Amino acid sequence: MSTLVLDRVSRWYGDVVAVNDVTMRFEPGVTGLLGPNGAGKSTLLSLMAGFLQPSAGEVALDGQSVWGHPEVYRTLGLVPEREAVYEQLTGWDFVLANAQLHKLPNPRAAAQHALDIVEMTPAQGRTIKTYSKGMRQRVKMASALVHEPAVLLLDEPFNGMDPRQRLHLMELLHTFGADGRTVIFSSHILEEVEQVARQVEVIVAGRHAASGDFGAIRRLMVDRPNRYVLHTSDDRAMAALLMRDEAIRAVSLRPDGGLDVEATDFGRFAQHLPRVAREAGIRLRDVSPTDESLESVFAYLVAS
Repeated sequence: MSTLVLDRVSRWYGDVVAVNDVTMRFEPGVTGLLGPNGAGKSTLLSLMAGFLQPSAGEVALDGQSVWGHPEVYRTLGLVPEREAVYEQLTGWDFVLANAQLHKLPNPRAAAQHALDIVEMTPAQGRTIKTYSKGMRQRVKMASALVHEPAVLLLDEPFNGMDPRQRLHLMELLHTFGADGRTVIFSSHILEEVEQVARQVEVIVAGRHAASGDFGAIRRLMVDRPNRYVLHTSDDRAMAALLMRDEAIRAVSLRPDGGLDVEATDFGRFAQHLPRVAREAGIRLRDVSPTDESLESVFAYLVAS
């Protein structure tokens, strides 16, 4: 069993800060690294894998610095998001080459075992250039598993997979975690993390925004203020009615017509709004959420 620790890690490129003062500890089990696209998840995984040198701070695997110590690759396995494959090779040749690079005692047996795990045996004789996106993801996974690493890093591993492939990979990650491996996977999709990981680390704009059990993180996201724009037949009357309800934090009239509404309880607001409008004889012409993007959810966590 292995532990990966990031201690006040930063990484910048000139004036651009990709990762800012991040401290995390990853224990055996499955952890989801959650954040919107461009949040710094891939940079963090590259730092964990020793592919990037921290501009400040340290990444350590079982007490040893990852940067500059290639022996850690006997313990680490990485599945990058990028297509880091040689298309002219067959899946078998690609995975076997990695087994040979690790100088395993029986590389052919190790390669076959890894391909079997990810269900790529039927296609192992085909060249990678003929593979679908999901098949490429799986052959990269086999290559990362060939030496049975204690720590597995996966960057957006579900991209391009069909539903059956996604379910199989989720089951694999559960199994790896239950077996005592330290599994860290990144995703920008909340539902993916919910189905695989109970421990979640949230990254926004290179910063560590939240950490903890998935249920607690989910409640933070669901309970955040929800913002809407309303257009009605009588905006002033509707504003006065909404302000009487405890689920409404703020209401303001828009200069160009309509209302800006901030609700603290989405469920209550969804039931309360049409009832109030009907009882007052006010027609709802348009109700539009203004912050339903994933980025806005994470931005709220940063500010909390």
